Amino acid sequence: MLAALGFGAADEEIYRHLIARASGTAGEVAADSGRSPAEVHRLLMALCELGLVTAGPGGPAEPTDPAEPGVSATGTRALFTAAPPAVALGAALRRRRDELRDAELDLLALTELHRVAANVRASGIIEVITDTSAVRHRFAQIQDSAQREVRSMMVPNLNVVPHRQNDAGRAGVRRGVLYRAIAPRELLAQPGMVGDVLAGMAEGERVRVADSVPVKLVIADSAVAMVPLFSSRNTAAASILVHPSGLLDVLMAYFEAAWERAYPLSPNTLGDGITETRTGEIDEFDARILALLLAGLTDQAAAGQLRISRRTYQRRICDLMAKAGVDTRAQLGWHAARRGWA
Repeated sequence: MLAALGFGAADEEIYRHLIARASGTAGEVAADSGRSPAEVHRLLMALCELGLVTAGPGGPAEPTDPAEPGVSATGTRALFTAAPPAVALGAALRRRRDELRDAELDLLALTELHRVAANVRASGIIEVITDTSAVRHRFAQIQDSAQREVRSMMVPNLNVVPHRQNDAGRAGVRRGVLYRAIAPRELLAQPGMVGDVLAGMAEGERVRVADSVPVKLVIADSAVAMVPLFSSRNTAAASILVHPSGLLDVLMAYFEAAWERAYPLSPNTLGDGITETRTGEIDEFDARILALLLAGLTDQAAAGQLRISRRTYQRRICDLMAKAGVDTRAQLGWHAARRGWA
């Protein structure tokens, strides 16, 4: 028990012997404990300093006792009395509790210091934004900073920056940034969404559809990504910005894997709806592009008939060449005829 309060085993042993007899001289306690009188006297004096034992004059010493420790010059032996444990040990216990409480508070302070330091170290990798206006600003900012490509995963019922209010996205497409987006099939059922998707594809955006999209995501070039701060809270404003790191690499790899599994969307023949293209096929819009290419129309004329920009027309031609595994337009025409694409 006393060891938990910082006392040694010998101190506790002598204290227990003294409590058992209420009081006694060093010689008497030594006889009980089997230790030497000198050692017991030293231990009893140490316990006196701790307030566990009191010392007072005892009876006269025997004639053979003058060498016994604790015998006064007058020939009397010191009598040691144990202090009541509830009083003596209660104070020590309270002190230890106070020390443990202080240690606990120090631990909490050190834990907070460690957390803050960890956040400082990670501040170059992630950035937490919770204010709605700040999220809107950064969403536009990361798109404005894109020079090559913006990849996104869309979710239904966006209210912070609805799809049709993404002015930064449309400006990016107009300045030549490639936009690739994956949309869940349920998103296309929202009022006006098909028209928005058609408008985006007409400007050059490439859209694919998946059965579901688990998380809202936007990636600008390979420089920064934005994802929701809270799990399953895709429509909430609170977001995390992820800067170049292993985490950003994971997000980019995840998008590419999802892109490969998703189905390309394109305008249907009448241009008033969209069509999914399954693996190994081309859609109706690409078939029209190939027909115009094989008819010998210039890029500008073909793009005019399709009501798309020349840049978008050329990009779709490059995509078809990559899909066919050829390097020239002449090879693409031969491959298209052989596969029945046009």
